[in-house]
Amino acid sequence: MTVSKCILRRTVQDASETLGVFTVYDARNFPFFEVRTLELPWKLNNNKVSCIPTGEYDVIKRISAKYGDHFHILNVPDRDYILIHAANYVKQLLGCIAVGFRHTDIDGDGLRDVAESRAALEALNTVLPKAFKLEIINNLLTCSPKL
Repeated sequence: MTVSKCILRRTVQDASETLGVFTVYDARNFPFFEVRTLELPWKLNNNKVSCIPTGEYDVIKRISAKYGDHFHILNVPDRDYILIHAANYVKQLLGCIAVGFRHTDIDGDGLRDVAESRAALEALNTVLPKAFKLEIINNLLTCSPKL
């Protein structure tokens, strides 16, 4: 299947985290695959404590010993090595994007996490090409500073 675009819609944000939905669209712009996302909150794009700015990014597949098959978001302003990888908790993130099949509070700390992260990342690796465009937009439902 040909992928035309990917959109990450940030839907909920507070002082602790940012939640969203990552949608993959086919050649006819029909959404055919979705995962949930988890990011750090917006803190002015500061390194290791903030999600990245909204915008359009080039993304490539990447392999590393630490994350296995994952994705590298290129040309993020003032940031390096922003990845899309498996993680369940916001405390595991330093600016990257975690993916999972659902948002839920796994560890009982009151924060939403992403569940089934490794399976979601494996599925993304199956449906996404080696390089693609990712648009990150805000569609925030709750308290949020302007990103």
